Amino acid sequence: MTTLKDVARLASVDVSTVSRALNNSAQVHPETKAKILMAAKRLGYKPELVSKSMLPDRRNLIAVILPSATLNIFSDLLSEFQIKARNRGYGVLVAYSKAEQQDEAKALNDLHAFVDGILIVPTCLNAELLRDIHSRGTSIVQLIRKHDEDISSVTSNYYDICRKSVRLLYEKGCRHIGLLHGHKAINTFSERLSGYLKEIGELSLPELTAGTDKIAIPDYEDGIQGTLSLLEQDPELDGILVESDLEGMGALRILKEKGLPCPEKVRILSLTGSFLGQISETKISSAEFPISEMAEKALDLLLSSIEMPKDKKPSTIHIVFNGLLKERETT
Repeated sequence: MTTLKDVARLASVDVSTVSRALNNSAQVHPETKAKILMAAKRLGYKPELVSKSMLPDRRNLIAVILPSATLNIFSDLLSEFQIKARNRGYGVLVAYSKAEQQDEAKALNDLHAFVDGILIVPTCLNAELLRDIHSRGTSIVQLIRKHDEDISSVTSNYYDICRKSVRLLYEKGCRHIGLLHGHKAINTFSERLSGYLKEIGELSLPELTAGTDKIAIPDYEDGIQGTLSLLEQDPELDGILVESDLEGMGALRILKEKGLPCPEKVRILSLTGSFLGQISETKISSAEFPISEMAEKALDLLLSSIEMPKDKKPSTIHIVFNGLLKERETT
């Protein structure tokens, strides 16, 4: 039979803290309380004590579910969001889906009963579950990616920034511009692909694309394989658009091995700039988004829904930010 000691051991706290948490004591930090409640639920300890109905109306906790923890735009956004949420009195619980349906579903099922709202970069693999949780009253905001028109979102104009990126490389003299794109089921990747094809068509340039069937954001290995594919398609390749700085680093490695120095022979621009691209050995030019403003707006939407009177239904709002091109060593 599960005991308080078992719950305390799993939650890495002492027994007295578990007891206070299960009795909704205000003396227990919200994040610690949530961790204890999840441990109790997982162990099956007196489930009637940890049902959502026993929790206070406001837990002052937000769950953030991201595809990965690597150095990319997600980690940059998380850092900004945590600071802003805590400044407004909310704790943050973080889970990573690893861009896997099962992991994302587990995070949603484990966390939604213990938090006031969820900020998620969705994989598009659990649309029905996400919609169901939202319909039962949990406040949700989609960030970076938007896969449900009925759930509020904060995204960027990926189509427009990709067109501008093609145009920049063209103005630098590139006439054989390739795109390494992500899975077409993800709106960020599909919108960039559409922008690329539109601009390439208007400039009467050859279409050169290489994609991945992974839901995850393209990485270093994708940069290697994608660049090899583009060079096989067109040995005159002189410009590459990549989905991430990490993918750009893979592209840089292959270009170096092939004796095609960047930017003298081939220019590279990342469509999702992050801190990583700014500290790499060769600093990567990129399309960048107002991370701090996006995190702030996502928090505003979430808190406005959480703190709205129960007899009112929050409006669905979609906010789109514009990106900026930052030139560095690769262009």
